[in-house]
Amino acid sequence: MIIDVHNHVVSGDRLPSYQSFLISGRGFHGKGHPNITEESVAQAKFSGKSHEDLLTEVGTDMAFISPRPFTMMHAQKPEKIVHYFIEASNDTIALAVKLSPTLMRGVAGLPQCSGQSPSVALEELERCVKELGFVGCVVNPDPGEGDGQTPGMGDEYWYPLYEKMVELDVPGIIHSAGCLNPRESFHNHFITEEGIAVQSLMRSTVFDDFPNLKLIVCHGGGSVPYQIGRWRALDRFSDYEETFDQRLKKLYFDTALYNTESLELLFKIVGPDNCLFGSERPGAGSSTNPLTGRWFDDIKPLIDDIPWLSDEDRQKVYEGNARRLFTRFKD
Repeated sequence: MIIDVHNHVVSGDRLPSYQSFLISGRGFHGKGHPNITEESVAQAKFSGKSHEDLLTEVGTDMAFISPRPFTMMHAQKPEKIVHYFIEASNDTIALAVKLSPTLMRGVAGLPQCSGQSPSVALEELERCVKELGFVGCVVNPDPGEGDGQTPGMGDEYWYPLYEKMVELDVPGIIHSAGCLNPRESFHNHFITEEGIAVQSLMRSTVFDDFPNLKLIVCHGGGSVPYQIGRWRALDRFSDYEETFDQRLKKLYFDTALYNTESLELLFKIVGPDNCLFGSERPGAGSSTNPLTGRWFDDIKPLIDDIPWLSDEDRQKVYEGNARRLFTRFKD
């Protein structure tokens, strides 16, 4: 079975329309009516194809779907419109799962707000898990979208969220969202913030304080493993009993990398035990590679082509590790 833990909802045009209503009115007209229905979700397309078609044509058996990160508008004001939109996004995901129960499960977006404690997101997380049956959540390490005001993920600022995640036994998928810096695309911002999150977590006591916390870093871990040597070198200033590589084993990483060389390096550095299949399909990689004629985000053939991975390694990456971490997932 191929379980894709990094997937985003294909919502159709009504959710973006609702977002425009919220941003333009700044909440003056209240929550309004998203008017998102089963029919509108069923008709939603990405580049002319349904979400189901995009998954099945690359052999995905189960996708854990979350909001499209760049739409989550965590830095918008007033904060109430962030809550309205994230709630509507999660309801849209619940409808998609209802329509495709053998192919999809929900992963909650969180109404994180710039300048506020993560505790503001706990009620929505609990609703998604206990009422909607979601199996995990997406955590934005930078809800300020580039304003530099949010502490790193090793800071106690994040502890209310970690405590709730452990209580509910749901993994958090670390994935940045929008970016307000005109010099940096949100694609670059993803990678930057994921690298910052890893470094902050590795230089903290988070996993001592929350030994059952489960965090998955998207896009192969940002600058991990490419900059692993520099990160190891920083350990000469630390007094940790464990090496950087040993501490790194407390995190998990997805495979949303679109070339074999990067995937090989990821598996060599962090090991197949700490990697979960993720493609972000449909998303940035949903286009044809002119060198191969295949989709960039058709990642399974890239992993299959790595000769030194054993069948047991591939089973862990494709399915076993996801089942181990996402304990709320049931077939």
